[in-house]
Amino acid sequence: MENGSLAASRGTAERGAKHRWKVLGVGFAANASFSAAFSGIPTTAVFLRSDYHLGNHGLGLVLGMLGLGIAVSELPWGLLTDRWGDRRVLLLGLLSTAAALAGLSLFVSPGGAQVPGIVPLALGLLLVGLLGGSVNGSSGRAVMAWFREGERGLAMSIRQTAVPAGGGLGALVLPVLASRLGFASAYAVLALACAITAWFAWRWLHEPSHADDAVPVNGARLAATARAATGGVQSANIPTASAPPPAVSPLRDIAIWRVALGAGALCVPQIAVITFGTVFLHDFGRAGVFAISATMAAVQTGAAIARVWSGAWTDRRGNRRAYMRACSLLTAVLFVLLALATGLVGVHRAGAVALFAPMIVLGGVSASAWHGVAFTELATLAGTRRAGTALAMGNTCVFLTLFVTPLAIPALLSLGAWPLVWAVASACALLALPVFPRAALTRAMRAGGATV
Repeated sequence: MENGSLAASRGTAERGAKHRWKVLGVGFAANASFSAAFSGIPTTAVFLRSDYHLGNHGLGLVLGMLGLGIAVSELPWGLLTDRWGDRRVLLLGLLSTAAALAGLSLFVSPGGAQVPGIVPLALGLLLVGLLGGSVNGSSGRAVMAWFREGERGLAMSIRQTAVPAGGGLGALVLPVLASRLGFASAYAVLALACAITAWFAWRWLHEPSHADDAVPVNGARLAATARAATGGVQSANIPTASAPPPAVSPLRDIAIWRVALGAGALCVPQIAVITFGTVFLHDFGRAGVFAISATMAAVQTGAAIARVWSGAWTDRRGNRRAYMRACSLLTAVLFVLLALATGLVGVHRAGAVALFAPMIVLGGVSASAWHGVAFTELATLAGTRRAGTALAMGNTCVFLTLFVTPLAIPALLSLGAWPLVWAVASACALLALPVFPRAALTRAMRAGGATV
């Protein structure tokens, strides 16, 4: 009888080990689908400006609406995820986002002599952001529930890789669709991607039978290790039950806020590249559509590779915070160099795209490589059951940046042109350096027996 029970438990563990990769796949697809919208639509900035008859300030406003919607909705969605669970929130978010994008395709797309005004476009993109904000926290919480410590950095980095991967696909596809077939087709493709992902989420995304809920450091409380029911030996394949969640909300945890605020500051150069990189290459670098699309796709592809590598590397070394600080410093240096190069080239721009395209790629990759590591750190500090709230805190700071940065860039352009834009981006990356917590707490946790 005992042998039969043990075999059944092992069978459950094996199914769980296989199924967790499906859950990760759903999380990846959900983030990629939405990222193709919020990272892909800005790559059509040149065509948005011309087709909707916008100036640079109007362009910054409509692109900022996406970030505002996500920033405003992230925390409510995160709290709702911790209350309702990943499955319900992710399904609701994906389906409603698909509906909002379909509405843009049908009613807010230029066609013939009719050009929608800036107000319906801005409100439509705001709605997409409000609804799509559900994807980040719910998919991240699902991944944290199915993977255990020592694997979560890699798993979360793979999930976060979906952001540049989706953005890269958007950068390759959306400008071509917008320029040749119009924005109705671009919005329709995005809506279809969200709807297909919702079907996979409905089929595969479920709560694990035993969710690992590592308790974060909070005073003297450290992460607790659980044991599976099979003879007291913890399964290496599926998460196991552990101590109850901490009483203190992540909203009151200064360590979580420091990581979240550092992430927001370090996102400024990344968002600057995503939203106005195409305008810079077109207006200043005299680049064509192919060169612009290839450059932006290279930024997203490089960021995706860097995120996977960084997740696995920091899992092995336990140095997430040191890695985030290193990314902050490197990004600041790269954008200072871009500002200097832009100022030195000035009006002598013949062949400038050959110089600026690689610099945009290097800076954009450095400014994006840390995401999976930072969000793993947030979720680890909060514990799995409260990971939705912690991830939402990080995403709120990140997407507030997506709102503010496109609004600030036109003002900076009017004051000091492109060198000032890249210099401010460098300063914001440097600002994240003292905000990210040092490794002292990491060493204290290790001394107490927890893995960070």
